[in-house]
Amino acid sequence: MQREPILVVTTGGTIDKEYFDALSEYQVGESQIMRLLRLARVTHPVRVVELMRKDSLELTDADRALIAATVREAEETHVVITHGTDTMAETAKAIGAGTGKTVVLVGALAPARFAESDAAFNLGMAFACTQSAAPGVWITMNGSVFDGLRVRKDRQAGRFVEV
Repeated sequence: MQREPILVVTTGGTIDKEYFDALSEYQVGESQIMRLLRLARVTHPVRVVELMRKDSLELTDADRALIAATVREAEETHVVITHGTDTMAETAKAIGAGTGKTVVLVGALAPARFAESDAAFNLGMAFACTQSAAPGVWITMNGSVFDGLRVRKDRQAGRFVEV
């Protein structure tokens, strides 16, 4: 049985942030996804497209339209999108449910470069979800799978909740 390839689209967010000591702030850096996939010894066919390097609070409607177009135009029917958590639900809505593809948005609450990050676990969940969930838009974060069109981030609690 041949496994369908997974397209991973990186957009930035905390998962790819790094700390610049001289600036005393975090900035979105080079995508860490290939490193995480190598560390996890992923053998599933995958193609990674680094679309942008932005904090999700900086994403515009044009950015979301580009993300949605990238999903629609991709040959792959299984898509994982790394994304900042603050506006992940807005991007899920911009993609919508009508693509006929299984699209999973995922991020992290701590940068992948940190030893105690949730990034690797969340990415693994996204890979599993994109292979097993029905077509639609999903969000996987911290051990849960959410319908991407019926979820929001509770910033005070630091987690996603169904709406």
